[in-house]
Amino acid sequence: MADSVMVEVRRLSLERGGVPVLREVSLTADRGQIVGLLGPSGSGKSTLLRCINRLLEPPPQTVFVDGRDVTRVDVIQLRRQVGMVFQQPVLFPGTVADNLRYGPALRGESLGDAELRALLEQADLDPALADRPASELSGGQAQRVALARTLANRPQVLLMDEPTSALDPASRRHIEEQVRRSSRKDGLAVIWVTHDVEQAEHIADYLYLLVDGQIVDQGEPAHVLHAQGDHEHLLSRFAAGELAGRHS
Repeated sequence: MADSVMVEVRRLSLERGGVPVLREVSLTADRGQIVGLLGPSGSGKSTLLRCINRLLEPPPQTVFVDGRDVTRVDVIQLRRQVGMVFQQPVLFPGTVADNLRYGPALRGESLGDAELRALLEQADLDPALADRPASELSGGQAQRVALARTLANRPQVLLMDEPTSALDPASRRHIEEQVRRSSRKDGLAVIWVTHDVEQAEHIADYLYLLVDGQIVDQGEPAHVLHAQGDHEHLLSRFAAGELAGRHS
């Protein structure tokens, strides 16, 4: 495995209830790279993410993070290394500061006021929100707090499961730009699930097209999204919003 590769999926196949969900899926994500995973609802995108941080258990020798088979890594250690931001943010009871300090506290570390302020500013949030009860935040604010909370754990891999699909355009741009900055600055490997063609073209350095549990195309976003061939009609339906839906 090349030194730059942070995540590698090798011919991953998975069934749920006897029904194939993933079929021989292979994928890589490098340090400092944003990998887009585009596909319609039910194509297996979220299932693939959940295999990477073992919310679903993959077969041995199919998913590797930093060169290690994830099935042989302590799951708590793995999830500190591999952060995940979901479509709907779920914040803990308490203040915004309580949420950001939660992960470091589990490691026996403290998050100082300066670090807390920096994380909030990174997420384009007013540091004055630190003492605000999490229950009082707007949807966009809550999603940015969820991202800041994940980044407080200093992960090496960030999994994004359609985190902006329910947000207004301004909040969506804030999330996209923060993830891009973190990827470049900290060498974060990002895998971003979306069913939005425009977002995939804007955010991804490299793009995989997943349909019915199989990778049907991959490459630079311009190559995949403007391809001529078997999935040209499918992409036109994406662009028209016909295949948009909840995460799969």
